[in-house]
Amino acid sequence: MASCAKTLKRVTLELGGNDPAIVCEDVDIDAVIPKIGILSYLCSSQICMMIKRLYVHEKIYDAFMERLVAFVKNLKVGDGTDTDVFVGPVQNKMQFDKAKDLFKTITTDNLKAALGGSIQDSAGYFIHPTIIDNPPESSRIVQEEPFAPILPVMKWSDEDDVIAKANALETGLGSSVWCKDFERATRIADQLQSGSVWVNSHFDVLPNVPFGGHKQSGMGVEWGLTGLLGYCNSQTQWLKKSV
Repeated sequence: MASCAKTLKRVTLELGGNDPAIVCEDVDIDAVIPKIGILSYLCSSQICMMIKRLYVHEKIYDAFMERLVAFVKNLKVGDGTDTDVFVGPVQNKMQFDKAKDLFKTITTDNLKAALGGSIQDSAGYFIHPTIIDNPPESSRIVQEEPFAPILPVMKWSDEDDVIAKANALETGLGSSVWCKDFERATRIADQLQSGSVWVNSHFDVLPNVPFGGHKQSGMGVEWGLTGLLGYCNSQTQWLKKSV
């Protein structure tokens, strides 16, 4: 932005996110677990629009957690060129060191790991998928985007409260609502402060649909007609055939 400001160049920015997903108590747990599990750990969670904060209604929390842990536990970690591997390494040492620093807070903040919780010695930047059980909102695990396979899962009971928590951060790239009651789902979705909001999915994208972030998750949009217009100048012509 600073370099563009010197010559008044327009700039489009897609920046980081810390996407929340809100799971209501009426969902079919067995149906949503594979989707949420995949969309939390795809590419070792190194996609800006992966699920990074998971809010599960307290009525189904225990059953949901049990099945989520069982599913994620079976995601194989290793060389990404192997056909049966799902979780590859973190992309570089800088990000790996950031993740290690974040993992230290599991101990210092007395957080409970339902799965994983430590980084094992290996020949590469490998981190086994980790699930943190109901950490406080103030914890770094919740507040910071890890860009590594660690997922905080929090209980909720009040709709207004969970919406406020989902919107509380300075990021606003994506978010999702998982709910059988479509009217309720869209009511919640309408109140989420992010550039993309999904109902009963996450990370669905199309090249003809605008994509961008709110708040500190970006400026302008990519894709779609709206994205193309960012590269265009507006011109108004006043035309009269005679004076």
